[in-house]
Amino acid sequence: MKTSILLLLAAMPFFAAAQTQTKTYHIKSPDGKIDMTVNAGATINWAVKYQQTDVIIPSNVSLVLNNGSVLGLNAVVKSDKTSDKDEYFNTPIYKRAKVHDSYNQLALKFNGDYGLIFRAYNNGVAYRFTTEFKEAITLKDEEANFNFATDTKAYLPFVNDYRAKDKYNTSYEAHYDTLKISTLKKDTLAFLPVLVNINDQIKAAILEADIEDYPGMYLISGKGNSLRGTFAPYPLEQAAGGYADMNYVVKRRAEYMAKTTGTRQFPWRAVVISTEDKQLADNDMVQKLASPSRLADQTWIKPGKVAWDWWNDWNITGVDFKAGINVPTYKYYIDFASANKLEYIIIDEGWSKDTDLNQISPDINIEELVAYAKGKNVGVILWASWYATMQQTDAVFDKYEKMGIKGFKIDFIDRDDQFAVNSLYEIAQKAANHHLLVDYHGMYKPSGLQRTFPNILNFEGVKGLENMKWGVNNQPVYDVSIPFIRMLAGPMDYTPGGMRNASKASFRPVNGNPMTQGTRAHQLAMFTIFEAPLQMMADNPTAYKKEQESTDYIAAVPTTFDETVALDGKVGDFVSIARRKGSTWYAGAMTNWDEREITIDLSFLGEGNYKAILFSDGINANRNGEDYVRKEVTLTSKDKLIVKMASGGGWAARFEKVN
Repeated sequence: MKTSILLLLAAMPFFAAAQTQTKTYHIKSPDGKIDMTVNAGATINWAVKYQQTDVIIPSNVSLVLNNGSVLGLNAVVKSDKTSDKDEYFNTPIYKRAKVHDSYNQLALKFNGDYGLIFRAYNNGVAYRFTTEFKEAITLKDEEANFNFATDTKAYLPFVNDYRAKDKYNTSYEAHYDTLKISTLKKDTLAFLPVLVNINDQIKAAILEADIEDYPGMYLISGKGNSLRGTFAPYPLEQAAGGYADMNYVVKRRAEYMAKTTGTRQFPWRAVVISTEDKQLADNDMVQKLASPSRLADQTWIKPGKVAWDWWNDWNITGVDFKAGINVPTYKYYIDFASANKLEYIIIDEGWSKDTDLNQISPDINIEELVAYAKGKNVGVILWASWYATMQQTDAVFDKYEKMGIKGFKIDFIDRDDQFAVNSLYEIAQKAANHHLLVDYHGMYKPSGLQRTFPNILNFEGVKGLENMKWGVNNQPVYDVSIPFIRMLAGPMDYTPGGMRNASKASFRPVNGNPMTQGTRAHQLAMFTIFEAPLQMMADNPTAYKKEQESTDYIAAVPTTFDETVALDGKVGDFVSIARRKGSTWYAGAMTNWDEREITIDLSFLGEGNYKAILFSDGINANRNGEDYVRKEVTLTSKDKLIVKMASGGGWAARFEKVN
């Protein structure tokens, strides 16, 4: 008997080896150019080739549970199922009316009640874990590796402004550091999206989507030429703090990252692959991977433009009242919005106590302003801190819905741990219950939540125009980088539209009358290039009235579109994009600090003649950024335009079909 037991024990490693024998699968994109390899055995790894080029070399994945179990080690495949999809779905609040969703899929289930889903698209790949446990689970970590064949260059936005001494409290605002992956310091966090040069032609962008009930992913240095995921631990102790006590900061974190239901699908990890930079400027990956809308009725959701107060410091002139956070000032903003057919105004910080939305300033009468605005067909949106919103979400939303408020701009989130993510889902749902729009302005990046809750019209997570108030340099370089990187994740509340435009030499930070780096045409182009269903007009009404030609152009640009075409561009150098609403096309181009001449091929226009209104940099725009030329001409799809852009320059156009 003893001999039999010893023989059995000796044989066990062979049985284990047999059970974990590696199985290899291939999933190809519908066009056959992308080949995703999945190996399941002692570990689970994935790799990606674009034709003959390695995009991702074998990279391990796993989920680490708090009880010590690792989902992904000694993986025994229980079932495998392949499927495909080729359909369109409607996207009424987006850069196109319909999205083409076409992919091939592999779904693996493993012994141990977990699985993985892999997808191959024509322009990228994605995977996600699934679990089928009866009881709730606690996750200690997720292993997400992105291994590259060579020490390639990456565009990395680093966490650089730890708040309350917590490295996971951040604004998600940073210019891109361009460096080789091997030089990434061990103590640095990069937030998504991140872009990697595979070779001179091919680039790969790392994204996430559908991160419900889960923390967002950061990237840190991995082994060799690798980036790997890391996640904010769950917050155990939180309190008001940070700037003016408006943040909800973490005092103590757990040794685990999430507690969640045992049966669920986990966030998507995705890699977008491009062979031309312009492909990155028009990509739908996050939209495809996001959970569909949970709102049965979306007819009440109204995108549009907003007359905004904070950036311009309420600095209006030529009036007979003292400008500031008061009723006369906001009536002036409402009059301006109405005259220019803008859908909304925002009443930003200062209308209430920052930490209590029920303590309204004695200089503000919300009911009076809402009634005045309603009479002029303008909606009112209120600013609020995330902390204050969380304290009495239901009561506050009910109160201000009854007053006639159209939505909230929620600020100072600065986190995406599991608690914060769950809070934003909850706020979005409760806002929708009260027919309220949401702008998650407060330092938070999108990851598909905007499709799930279409009442969320914008997100910040971008180093926008406000940074000009305190003198951030080289903004035009950033402006022509984010359409290829940050905008992959979704809309961005950059808040464009400054009218005091400066050359590189003459720019200086000014709070009360802030300037912009680059030209007037550069600012106008942003309204077409930057995706934002709720788009701010950052300057003050007095300035816009003095620049009515520019204002008329900005006011006429829609914030959602029926069709988008990325025309040309190179990350960090320049970008040009065209978008259609109905039969009218809008186009924009921007350059970095280099003067540039590009050709705009108008073949995107339909048949017939078009009245074109063109805004170009003036001959002296290199010295004075406010120098521009407006021209009207008739053009057709057979025409090509030579566009000359000054340093920090741009070009903007509207093409109205006439016959």
